[in-house]
Amino acid sequence: MGLTLETGVERLPGIGPARARSLAKLGLETVGDLLRYYPRSYEDRRRMSEIASAPEGLPVCLRVTVTAPARFSRVRKGLELVKVELADDTGVLTATFFNQGYLREVLHTGESYICFGRVELAGHRRVMTNPVLEPVGKARFTGRILPIYSLTHGVSNNLLAGLTLRCVEECAGLAPEIIPQPVRLAHSLAEAEFACRNIHFPADEMALEGARRRLIFEELLCLACGMALLRHRRDREAGIPFQLAPRAGFLSLLPFQLTGAQLRVMGEMEADLASGTPMNRLIQGDVGSGKTMLAAYGAWLAAQNGYQCALMAPTELLAEQHYRTLASLLEGAGLRVGLLTGAVKGKARKALYAALEAGEMDLVIGTHALLSEGVAFAKLALVITDEQHRFGVGQRAALSAKAKGRPHVLVMSATPIPRTLSLVIYGDLEVSVVDELPPGRSPVATYVVGEDKRQRMYNFVRRLVGEGRQAYIVCPAVEEGEEDGQAMDLKAAVTYAETLRTQVFPDLRVGLAHGKMKSKEKDAVMTAFAAGELDVLVSTTVIEVGVDVPNAALMVVENADRFGLSQLHQLRGRVGRGKHQSYCVLVTSTRGQDSRERLRVLSKTTDGFKIAEEDLRLRGPGDFFGSRQHGLPQLGIADLAGDMRVLKEAQGAAEELLAADPELCRPEHRPLLERVRQLFSQQGDMFN
Repeated sequence: MGLTLETGVERLPGIGPARARSLAKLGLETVGDLLRYYPRSYEDRRRMSEIASAPEGLPVCLRVTVTAPARFSRVRKGLELVKVELADDTGVLTATFFNQGYLREVLHTGESYICFGRVELAGHRRVMTNPVLEPVGKARFTGRILPIYSLTHGVSNNLLAGLTLRCVEECAGLAPEIIPQPVRLAHSLAEAEFACRNIHFPADEMALEGARRRLIFEELLCLACGMALLRHRRDREAGIPFQLAPRAGFLSLLPFQLTGAQLRVMGEMEADLASGTPMNRLIQGDVGSGKTMLAAYGAWLAAQNGYQCALMAPTELLAEQHYRTLASLLEGAGLRVGLLTGAVKGKARKALYAALEAGEMDLVIGTHALLSEGVAFAKLALVITDEQHRFGVGQRAALSAKAKGRPHVLVMSATPIPRTLSLVIYGDLEVSVVDELPPGRSPVATYVVGEDKRQRMYNFVRRLVGEGRQAYIVCPAVEEGEEDGQAMDLKAAVTYAETLRTQVFPDLRVGLAHGKMKSKEKDAVMTAFAAGELDVLVSTTVIEVGVDVPNAALMVVENADRFGLSQLHQLRGRVGRGKHQSYCVLVTSTRGQDSRERLRVLSKTTDGFKIAEEDLRLRGPGDFFGSRQHGLPQLGIADLAGDMRVLKEAQGAAEELLAADPELCRPEHRPLLERVRQLFSQQGDMFN
């Protein structure tokens, strides 16, 4: 019986239960999974040579014959050697194999092989170490471009390439044609079978490029269609219409004037909330631009209409900070505000649950604890999430599911996303931008300094602390030797904090916070810093989304060249939140002109969107998000930052398709709809 895309991997030769479990760790359970598991790189094994003319140290293929029986020796326990003499018409070489004792039984005098490896000189002799040998006429992994896959324990590249080769040979023709033919022809895209064969075992560079372009387009087309369908479905749903209370009632609660940008976004929120369809709005704005006041306005409007609001924050510290700000503001208007985090236990938690279920609480602020089973609402109508990139779409949906109907959703993010990307990343949301800082906020003065200015930087820290201010010092690593041994030259947070305490600032109060600490310990340190009980906080990027400390006036970032511009901009946003002039010092030991130029972008502008665009331009594909954007479907081959041109083409194609067939229900569009459903399957039943 032949293979199909649904055939389980355990049916493939050489795959027992243990290997099947190892493959499952990579998400490989069927033949279809193997075909969609794309190589991370390739090794060119096409260059043929002869022994005498083989370039030293470069990978080549040789056609050779075994001239004598293989010699076996055991050097010590755990180290065995097999040596064999190989020859062609031009010369002789010795191949040495480590811990491959079985080869002495396999390699026979007079047999011919294709041998792939690097030829080295040992005196006058030519040698190879651990080359790949395949019998002439039966070569699978030599004489071609070989795919290199991401692996896991128990799965070698040879195993995975062998399995995939078998699946490609038998099943490439079964790869479904997802892209409708008119779109494929209009964009000059390869057919599905060609793409499947050549992404794994490309005939040449041109075939690989054609396969990659086709598969990237397919993935981005599905993403664009999925986002558009989400928006389309949402636009047809009935929302909870709010009656708009006069704004003056809310503005009178505030001890300050709102900016023009805040007032503009309030207007956009009002239009959404009164429209009768559910609001799904993202508010993007730099740290300190006043997004929390817009959340407060949403909660106030919900309460004026007799509804409840829930605000979810990514950390207990941030939730507590929002609680302090919003409770002091809104309780003056009669709103009942509660806090639900992991720290709220026992009777207090039960009382909170009961108040929410009875409708005796207007606004609850919390962490993931809001998603707990026991949390039920009487009349939830507005869901707000802070720092969107920390939450998946699924978590927003889980909180929304606690409402009786479809609630309004407001998402806040201080992570500026380049405008070119936001349509895809937030394709199911309307986007508002708060592009104005409140009056009285002076920009943070930013300086790029080298190691030679370290002592001056320390003196500056001491001077500011002497004036009553506090300072952050951020490091890229936690302990010496982290990050595959590359961190030895980095300022590792644990050892650096100890050096500062004992040698540099023995008279100052120095604290330490990093992501490997238990939440309680970390929160205790951050709370102490916020309360003014520490002068200097040494930390990793855990403070990027952190507590508001208006008295902190200095941000020092060590090895700043190791961070992306957008991340440095986020860190800089931790200071400049009070009435004091604040500073950001980017310390770098790099002499590279490009790295220094990149850092100087921060000293020239405080516009997060300009910085994000520059970050995208300078860092290129793959680096922009660091880790992948939570809540987006996992992409197999496309790169949102790098494949910008294809992304725009795919978005245009998606718009045309959906204009003609809004639900993708025509027979020729069914395969596309099925793939969109698969891609978004982690988002639950969004498309069912």
